[in-house]
Amino acid sequence: MKAVLAIAATCLSATFALAGGETPSNPEAQVYFVKLSDGDVVQSPITVVFGLSGMGVAPAGTEKENTGHHHLLIDRPPLGQGEDGADELSYGLPADDNHIHFGGGQTEVTLDMAAGEHTLQLVLGDAGHVPHSTPIVSDVITITVE
Repeated sequence: MKAVLAIAATCLSATFALAGGETPSNPEAQVYFVKLSDGDVVQSPITVVFGLSGMGVAPAGTEKENTGHHHLLIDRPPLGQGEDGADELSYGLPADDNHIHFGGGQTEVTLDMAAGEHTLQLVLGDAGHVPHSTPIVSDVITITVE
């Protein structure tokens, strides 16, 4: 019985991890970092360029099919994980030092970052900053700032 419950819990958590808001996304869409890779060693300030294929960029508040705007997650668990993971998938991403919004449709940012190791992840949000029904997220990358 314990094995059955463990399998059921795993299936539910895997399904939940793929859930997002109500806005549909293109299942072929991808968001990614341009000229920045996992394991890179960089100098501050760092310019982070956001790549997107399969969907378009539109400012927050714009309700147009197959569009969204970028969010950069810094030094926090991957989207949908951690203390507030369920809320951010269903109700939207907060705006703070670990969740930077680009609601104007920006596709890059230059950041002053402290020396040390940092994690970064890109998330595409809909008109209301909620990840799409199939979230469009990048891999989490780790960079080292010298």
